[in-house]
Amino acid sequence: MAHPETLDERARNRRRFLEFLLGSPLLASRPVSGWQAAAGSGAMADLKDALSVMDFEAAARQKLPPAHFGYLATGVDDDATLAANREGFKRFQLRPRRMVDVSGADLRTEILGTVWEHPISLAPVGSQKAFHPDGEVAVARGARAMRALQILSTVTTCSVEEVNQAAGRPVWFQLYPTSRWEITEKLVRRAESAGCPVLVLTVDLPVGRHTDTLERMKRTDSRNCSACHGSAPGAGFQRKPMFDGIDMTGVGVYNAAVTWEFARRLREITRMKLVLKGIQTREDAQLCREHGIDGIIVSNHGGRAEETGRSTIECLPEVAAGAGDKVTVLVDGGFRRGTDILKALALGARGVSIGRPYCWGLCAFGQAGVEKVIELLRAELELIMRQCGVRSIPEITRSFVMAP
Repeated sequence: MAHPETLDERARNRRRFLEFLLGSPLLASRPVSGWQAAAGSGAMADLKDALSVMDFEAAARQKLPPAHFGYLATGVDDDATLAANREGFKRFQLRPRRMVDVSGADLRTEILGTVWEHPISLAPVGSQKAFHPDGEVAVARGARAMRALQILSTVTTCSVEEVNQAAGRPVWFQLYPTSRWEITEKLVRRAESAGCPVLVLTVDLPVGRHTDTLERMKRTDSRNCSACHGSAPGAGFQRKPMFDGIDMTGVGVYNAAVTWEFARRLREITRMKLVLKGIQTREDAQLCREHGIDGIIVSNHGGRAEETGRSTIECLPEVAAGAGDKVTVLVDGGFRRGTDILKALALGARGVSIGRPYCWGLCAFGQAGVEKVIELLRAELELIMRQCGVRSIPEITRSFVMAP
């Protein structure tokens, strides 16, 4: 005789069913009526209706073809690390202080010699014209309006020169090492010639990955994307502006042979400051310090590198300890609320980067969407700082957060 479901089991089963529905391409493809949007059961129809950055996800999903949304949505394998990046924030609680004059809050922070109006930066995301016709240029204009740091991907669909002009100042340039040094060197020299002050070397993708969610969503997309992505090895990269004049036939952006010697060689050919993106352990943070690396971005590629099952916010304390005072530490992965940002700053980060949220904003509303996403996070951060008795970024210390 079967036992009846307990209340807890019933709740868990209901949640699993709802998660299945939300992940279904069939549901994503259904049009949302005006009353559904107004009732909050579908995609947001007007920018002014946004209450949090999560409101932009459904709006982006409605706008994008399944394969393009799948590129944004995917993690790797079972998406466990992708989920962990959000769940990790629940393992840290805030410790607010009272009886402090919080009439105002100063969000300015210094990152690698530049003072920014707030600690929220835009992580490198490739192929942004897949999300909006203006791509990275629209993002740059939004970053400029909101005075935010932008990091440009190697596989950008707008050139670094265009993006710098739209941003009003040189952006940071993210570097995939590629499988040939001479190509890497050309990319570095072009970024430096464009005025980029910081080179961000991605080190968490030495080899390929299993993006199962993306592959499943691509199977629901009947369009012919060969004109956009190419079919032969390297053909897609040939269409990326950073590879103009470079033969990429048979060349990959990953390099399984990258070691600390590679970082040393980069140091020798550029005056840009060097940041390593993808560090997750104390040991590697210590090696960064020993090799004179200027900065670290604690990152698991948004849950898109390897399936560790561990969130970046949980990696952050040990990386910050290993980096010490001389290496600037940033972090990305799952940031959706101002409280998330405050926790990261308390655990040793100088700033945080967001990826998917601003891309959702770009998909749904272009430049205005990018600006709104940054505005919402900035406002939430200021609010929680004041609620916790914090008046400036330097006042945020480890004492404001605890783990159970």
